Amino acid sequence: MPSGLPVALGRTPTLEQYDIRIARDGTWFHNGDPIRRIELAKLFSTVLRRDDDGDYWLITPVERGRIVVDDAPFVAVEMTVAGSGADQVLSFRSNLDHWVEAGPEHPIRVAVNPETGEPAPYIEIRSRLEARILRPVFYDMVERSETRRTETGESEVGLWSNKVFFTLGRLPGD
Repeated sequence: MPSGLPVALGRTPTLEQYDIRIARDGTWFHNGDPIRRIELAKLFSTVLRRDDDGDYWLITPVERGRIVVDDAPFVAVEMTVAGSGADQVLSFRSNLDHWVEAGPEHPIRVAVNPETGEPAPYIEIRSRLEARILRPVFYDMVERSETRRTETGESEVGLWSNKVFFTLGRLPGD
């Protein structure tokens, strides 16, 4: 039984492997074919969970099915900005029209590809489910960023949202 997932009271859900995959670009596939009805992908996304082992599941009261996610289950396709400085609020829209405000409950993180050094930014949409931030949106974030010194004297580039400073990267030594 996967750990970290809710269980319906009084029932042991059936465990299955579904032939569903979410591609890196956010497209949902079933049996190898794209799911063309956005409403169906939105419905599936409401029962999508990620367990402690990093596996993705579609969970209903009567069954659980593991699915494949190539990168992140969502893609952040748009960002709006209100305010400035520490009071600035960054809002992100996902490919399935989820809106979230970056902050303590929806942190931004930037992973770096160890081979290429290329940054890969993400924002948490809901518990353990992230959206990969599209490159044009990330470029907008970088344009709005500021540079500051850390306690160790390093320079980091980042930006504020909901009074949280999110680091986008570090600058090479001065």
